[in-house]
Amino acid sequence: MPADALYAHTASIVVNATPDAAFAFMASGEQQSNWALGSWDRRLVGDDLWVGRSLFDGGEHFVRIEGDPGLRLVDYRVGAAADAMLHKVEARVIDGAPLGHPEGSSVITMTVWRGRNDRPEIWARTFHTWEVEMHLIKHLIEAGPAADANDSEESAS
Repeated sequence: MPADALYAHTASIVVNATPDAAFAFMASGEQQSNWALGSWDRRLVGDDLWVGRSLFDGGEHFVRIEGDPGLRLVDYRVGAAADAMLHKVEARVIDGAPLGHPEGSSVITMTVWRGRNDRPEIWARTFHTWEVEMHLIKHLIEAGPAADANDSEESAS
């Protein structure tokens, strides 16, 4: 999808972790501090409400995370203020095996929607950032406890 997509951008990646482990990672506000370049150094400021600092402009950005473990769907409400957040981002985790990927793998897909007033240069940055963040997510999941649990399951079989 090109950086000039008018309404949304989607990025996906296959990870070596079970869908439940990948979902838990994506639904973690604490873990998001390690891959969300627009919301670094995360801290919890309320019920599922996080705030972090953008590596791009230094500003604080709020995120409320709403996860549905049954659907393995995570909605992220984001904004510059806690009382002005929009549902602009979501992540979906599905089992990779039915798609021909290895047993115990997952596909993570993230979507960001473009607001009507999002400036073209910020939207282009979002496009490129999204691709990088997917690779950070993959690395962090595969290097962390989710991968260890998956490796233990494989060695047990």
